[in-house]
Amino acid sequence: MRFFEFTTPTPEQNRINSLKQQKEKASTALKAERGRQKKQKAIQAIQQNNQVLAKLNKSF
Repeated sequence: MRFFEFTTPTPEQNRINSLKQQKEKASTALKAERGRQKKQKAIQAIQQNNQVLAKLNKSF
């Protein structure tokens, strides 16, 4: 490549790139949080089912 082919991004381009990166990070964080909450909800459901089963087993 020749020297004149290298261009530095303008401040506007830098801002756009920064906003895109922030969007990607936020999207990743959102997916992770939804997954964490879904996992926690499943754990609670399993624990609740185990308690019900334990009560049923005691009654027999």
